[in-house]
Amino acid sequence: MTDKIAGVLGGMGPEATVDFMARVIAATPASTDQEHVRLLVDQNPKVPSRQAAQAGKGEDPGPVMVAMAKGLEQAGADFLVMPCNTAHAFAQSVRSAVSIPLVSIIDVTVDACRQFEHIGVLTTPGCLDAGLYQEALAAAGLAAVLPDDAEVADLMRLVDAVKAGDRGESIARGMQSLASALVDRGAQAIVAACTEIPLVLTPAMLDVPLVSSTDVLAEVTVAIATGARPLNLVS
Repeated sequence: MTDKIAGVLGGMGPEATVDFMARVIAATPASTDQEHVRLLVDQNPKVPSRQAAQAGKGEDPGPVMVAMAKGLEQAGADFLVMPCNTAHAFAQSVRSAVSIPLVSIIDVTVDACRQFEHIGVLTTPGCLDAGLYQEALAAAGLAAVLPDDAEVADLMRLVDAVKAGDRGESIARGMQSLASALVDRGAQAIVAACTEIPLVLTPAMLDVPLVSSTDVLAEVTVAIATGARPLNLVS
């Protein structure tokens, strides 16, 4: 079976995309260069803010994402991935513009949570406002445990700090505290539903499993690219 090429809509944010690529490499059972997954990456940090757009205060990122997707398709990608959760609020415009599948980071992450009943969703305002995880978890028969408004604002401050290059202990401990608050409210697992979060929050920092959306998407990307998972079974 010929390996499939993954097209990556990246730059949202740049460091999270590089982290995703590293996790793809780590998830690939390869002993030579040639056994690794081929990635076509559009690392475009100029995509308009997904947070601002979702809040109705910024430019629609859809047209830029569509142009990226078309370019990746034309370059030979067999399927697309976006290592950014909030960007999936604008995913339909991408799907409508290309003939290759876009794998949903939301759907594959929720699928990885099915052994739990109550899922803590640690994510940003735009992702929450779009209802991405709430809808997907409800469709899977799972309950979402959500941060309150103050906690969401605090998390956005921490994510912005990570985007600005701060991976210090205070940032990590801040995220740990927010995740622990969801555990205290009944979460049996925590979803790192922003790809900046796993840059500082690790499974060892929590008393319940941490489901990294970055890791899940990386593992699915490898499975599809190597033929271990049929492409026609992804959204």
